Amino acid sequence: MSRYILDTDHVTLFQHNHLGIVQRAKEVGGSNIFITTVTLEEQLRGRLAGISRAATKPEHLAVAYKNLRRTLLYFCSVNLLDFNDAASNCYRSLLQQKVRIGTQDLRIAAIALVNQTTLVTRNQKDFSKVPDLALEDWTV
Repeated sequence: MSRYILDTDHVTLFQHNHLGIVQRAKEVGGSNIFITTVTLEEQLRGRLAGISRAATKPEHLAVAYKNLRRTLLYFCSVNLLDFNDAASNCYRSLLQQKVRIGTQDLRIAAIALVNQTTLVTRNQKDFSKVPDLALEDWTV
């Protein structure tokens, strides 16, 4: 069976119970769905920024910390793929090929390529610039 990586946007939608993504994830099975440590980084940065913003509004601080904990628990329950040496080499190769997409997206693409997975994303415009990257969109 195929293996899939959800990009950060799809992870966020999944966390908010997007019907199409939840349904497709059930069909595919959790053991075939992966999240990258790049997405982990992006979500943690967002949660930490939320805590910083809430510091000026103490009434929002408890919610910000609750969101951080929810994110931590989510990432403890999923299959994580690392940005390892192979992904780093692929990333450098994509940079040398002058693939022009966002840095984090390019890192996610490199992880998908070295793990021979399909990347699940709504961002077909950018990710389609990456040679040999298989793409799907579970929101349509």
